[in-house]
Amino acid sequence: MLNPDIKLNPKIFSEKIKRISPRDGFGEGLVLAGEMDERIVALCADVTESLRMHLFRDRFPERFVELGIAEQNMAGIASGLAASGKIPVMGTYAIFSPGRNWEQIRTTICYNQQKVILVGSHAGLNVGPDGASHQALEDIALMRVLPNMAVVCPADALEARKAILSAIEYSNSVYIRLPREKSPVFTTEETSWEIGKSQVLWLPKSEKKQFSGITIFVCGYLVYKALEVAKELEQEGISITVINNSAIKPLDKETILKWAKKSKAIITLEEHQIAGGMGSAIAEFLSENHPLPIKFMGIRNEFGQSGQAEELLTKYNLDKKTIKQTVKEMIKD
Repeated sequence: MLNPDIKLNPKIFSEKIKRISPRDGFGEGLVLAGEMDERIVALCADVTESLRMHLFRDRFPERFVELGIAEQNMAGIASGLAASGKIPVMGTYAIFSPGRNWEQIRTTICYNQQKVILVGSHAGLNVGPDGASHQALEDIALMRVLPNMAVVCPADALEARKAILSAIEYSNSVYIRLPREKSPVFTTEETSWEIGKSQVLWLPKSEKKQFSGITIFVCGYLVYKALEVAKELEQEGISITVINNSAIKPLDKETILKWAKKSKAIITLEEHQIAGGMGSAIAEFLSENHPLPIKFMGIRNEFGQSGQAEELLTKYNLDKKTIKQTVKEMIKD
């Protein structure tokens, strides 16, 4: 059942639920942040409209810099602005930042302990027809390994708006990972969200009698699919837990450990390489604190391909049918 304490959208499973791209929420949040703090400046690498950063540009033209296709330079400029007392927000497609400028992020931002907010849009398979050259499936691994860097993966447009506002107040640099596709806005303004905290969205009917023992940890675009799976499984008499693990670094260790101890096995679900991704982060933590069986659902050491978003999720076994099958197989084990 839906967790009533989280205050999700009452129309969550309705066909009329609004579908908005998380980058729209980010763009709106960036303008709000700019209105609250004049230190905020925005930098983009030739994809201003695509990232919805034009909203900030139009509102604060004197605080916006279009750098063109120069991602390495953008990281260095952002670090310099941070050293000068500004709060820079730098954005482009995730395949190019952190994909192209990782060393500059490491050395000029993280090593120098300069606070910069990095936004990597069009991450995961849902870039679709653009294909492997634009499908960032390695960015979580690249960013979570860096000291002085938090990593978050919002699940809908409202969370994306909250993410940029939270990042402004956070002590360290933050990497915000966004998909391209529109997705259901299943949270509300009242739904809690903060860096370093996960949300238990779906609870088993009765933890003692009905709980199958399977907990799904999921982030980003796939969170809503996991909730749909939980609803369909409950109708079949199978009760699971679904946790929105948007907090990839730092992990919400308290929540992860609590539900690991209640579960006989867990599933991690992400639009990212299994190696080094969200599932790896959870496994690293649990291996030292509460080892248990884990099924990793993600990309298995291969590149993406061109195709519609839903077609690609099916091809890489991240669709609802495969998630349901995986839960049922783990119950039997």
